[in-house]
Amino acid sequence: MKIDILTIFPNMFNNIFNESIIKRAIDANKVEINIIDFREYSKDSHKKVDDTPYGGGAGMVLTPQPIFDCVESIRTKDSKVILLTPDGIQFKQRIAYDLAKEKHLIIICGHYEGFDERIRTLADMEISIGDYVLTGGEIPAMVLVDSITRLIPGVINEQSHLDDSFNDNYLLDYPTYTKPRVYKGMEVPEVLTSGDHAKIKAWREEQSIKRTKERRPDLLK
Repeated sequence: MKIDILTIFPNMFNNIFNESIIKRAIDANKVEINIIDFREYSKDSHKKVDDTPYGGGAGMVLTPQPIFDCVESIRTKDSKVILLTPDGIQFKQRIAYDLAKEKHLIIICGHYEGFDERIRTLADMEISIGDYVLTGGEIPAMVLVDSITRLIPGVINEQSHLDDSFNDNYLLDYPTYTKPRVYKGMEVPEVLTSGDHAKIKAWREEQSIKRTKERRPDLLK
């Protein structure tokens, strides 16, 4: 997979993809990640990429020309363009799975007060990572890349992400334990040391439902 991230703050991505699982995925040629400064595509003599909004109002708005030229120069028939915006569909695990099947993702990071409405016409989908406002799309882009990359076949053990929270009808994950068996008076549940795999499976399913009811009952709707 190839992922191109369009931003005017490329330094925000310094080292973020040079650690842990994403770095291993890059080294294994499972994913190629490019950070593209779309300011370089500006035809303004001062490389300006924003301007005041028509009709007045606070803040500056990203202009369409640099982003259009950037996307059009890298887009292919295999590309899926994603615009990060607070009013996009909320990012979910099922969306991450779908996007992990794509060959080429182009992720556009918005910034400032917003972007010219015509930029939306470039996008195949618009995504939000939650009901709150950030200074720009750079951090959401990092979230998407991390979530998607780990689902690319061969990046991590498949069972690791099949057991993730939100995979089984959006249930939260069950509690997990490791050694020591007793720590500060807190014991590992006996069923997990019983060796009875059927009982362990049933306990985990029960705990997953219980935890979801307690912490995220909205998911059960």
